[in-house]
Amino acid sequence: MIYKFRAILDTKEDIFRDIAIEQTDTLEDLHNAITNAFGFDGTEMASFYMCDDNWNQEFEIPLFDTGEDSDEVRTMNEFILEDNLDKHHTKIIYVYDFFNMWTFFVELAAIEEKESDLTYPALLFSHGEIPAEAEDKMFEADGGFDEDEYDEDELDMFDGEDSFEDFGFEENWN
Repeated sequence: MIYKFRAILDTKEDIFRDIAIEQTDTLEDLHNAITNAFGFDGTEMASFYMCDDNWNQEFEIPLFDTGEDSDEVRTMNEFILEDNLDKHHTKIIYVYDFFNMWTFFVELAAIEEKESDLTYPALLFSHGEIPAEAEDKMFEADGGFDEDEYDEDELDMFDGEDSFEDFGFEENWN
């Protein structure tokens, strides 16, 4: 069977690609198909995030294991599409290039029979041009520093050379 996905770039403009891929392929194969469809070189870090029906992130699936304990992290090449996505679980978020945060909403739109005249993965439809730069996104923690939220003693803690004495660090601790 073939999975047909729509990958929508998170921008003000409508920019998306429809991709067909075999159900036995991995999330890494889908990653490669998305980067090719949008014209990225594929050399940056990326992750998928499993989601609920409301696009709330559940857990991360990275391209590479960047942790110290490799037994705890499963990477994209370990996730077979048909084992993780089906008609009841259709939504995943894809982030490419963590410096620029190209973010995509990827949804399984259809499960169909394989067409003998197509080579998979296949780009089925392309709409919109990708901008030169990713749009800035405002994350919850990006609200900035507001001095009004802190009292005078809390702000004084960060002033002066000896501001970290109370934390138990020695002058040349490293």
